Amino acid sequence: MKAFVILLFSTAAFGFQSPAEHTASDPVPLTALIEETQQKNPDIQAAIHEYRAANNGVKGAGALPDTQLMLQHLSVGSPRPFAGYTNSDFAYIGIGASQQLPWPGKRALRSEVAGLDAESARAQSAVVSRTVIEQLKVAYFKLAYLQQTLDVLLRDDKLLGEMEQIAESRYRVGKGNQAEVLKAQLQHTRILQEITMHHREVGQAQAQLKQVLGRAQGSTDIVTEPLRERALPNSADLLEGVRQHNPAVAFRQQLAKRSDKQVELARKEFRPDFGLEYMYQNTDRKFRDYYMLTLTVTLPNRSRRQAELATAAEHQQTATSELSAEIQRRLAEVQSQYVAAQTSGEQLKIYREGLIPQAEATYRAALAAYQANRQDFETLLSSFRDLLDFEEQYQKELSEHESALARLESLAGVDLP
Repeated sequence: MKAFVILLFSTAAFGFQSPAEHTASDPVPLTALIEETQQKNPDIQAAIHEYRAANNGVKGAGALPDTQLMLQHLSVGSPRPFAGYTNSDFAYIGIGASQQLPWPGKRALRSEVAGLDAESARAQSAVVSRTVIEQLKVAYFKLAYLQQTLDVLLRDDKLLGEMEQIAESRYRVGKGNQAEVLKAQLQHTRILQEITMHHREVGQAQAQLKQVLGRAQGSTDIVTEPLRERALPNSADLLEGVRQHNPAVAFRQQLAKRSDKQVELARKEFRPDFGLEYMYQNTDRKFRDYYMLTLTVTLPNRSRRQAELATAAEHQQTATSELSAEIQRRLAEVQSQYVAAQTSGEQLKIYREGLIPQAEATYRAALAAYQANRQDFETLLSSFRDLLDFEEQYQKELSEHESALARLESLAGVDLP
């Protein structure tokens, strides 16, 4: 049985050799990964290029319509080219140009609407960036939790090895029984099983991190820095940050401003547009040339313009309502995550100052009592398991606390120290 356990431990250690090797390398700070993500993540890059495309269209939206060049030919007496050109002053070859001139103010409004479209795209790119960075942080904290929990498992496995040696020594001198040795070996096998499960979860977390970073899946695994508990900021500051810095709220604000300008432009569209055309007509040299200037006025169809104005007004109301709903939704999310982070911080304090020290003291006392033959092995094993569980739960709670802070950073649009 002991040989079987040793074989299992060797297999698990070999299976976990890759992460063990990586822990020997230097940990990668989260700030370095954030910078790498901003530069290489394909979703962030796509959003940036979308904004640049929208920004490049601002000048074009306010430009004049395309100028038209014209070439005319009028023949007299026959459809043949140049018929009557030398004997009639009506035949001519004409060269001219025409230009549409929108009512004053329309071009500026169209440019402003396009500019707000570009600002909306910029705000949307910020939403994408914040979302991706949040995913990176959560995955990083989960990986850190798994890597630190592995250290806890390996350390406690050594403690279990000490317990197993004591149980074997007591069994050899007739003070214990074989069941105690078998229970210690069973607990040892359970820890090996947990190590194997952590190996799988670490691989999944590595895959998620590399996806966010835009790295090849076959690249070197990432080693995280040890997790540390960050201070929870003031709730009022976070709620105010939603209104001022939240990228999703900023996106809705730009859409609301855009809808306001669209209503203003729809009203301006009731004004007529103009057209200016100039033509030079050349006849034979013995006849005088012609010069023609034409001014056209395009009268808007009022029914169509009224329908467009009504549509723009409804879109304005929609954008205003969606902005209000977005603010309320983000404020509720901040409050929810704040409560989660606050509760998690209290839990961490209980683990750090109460449960873990008490469990460790209980385990040490139970171990000493068992060695002195004053306590049964089941009680010792139970105290050991409590210590292991509390240490694992502490690391998991720490990861969840930092993940809640990462979501608060994304919601408030700030970076917490």
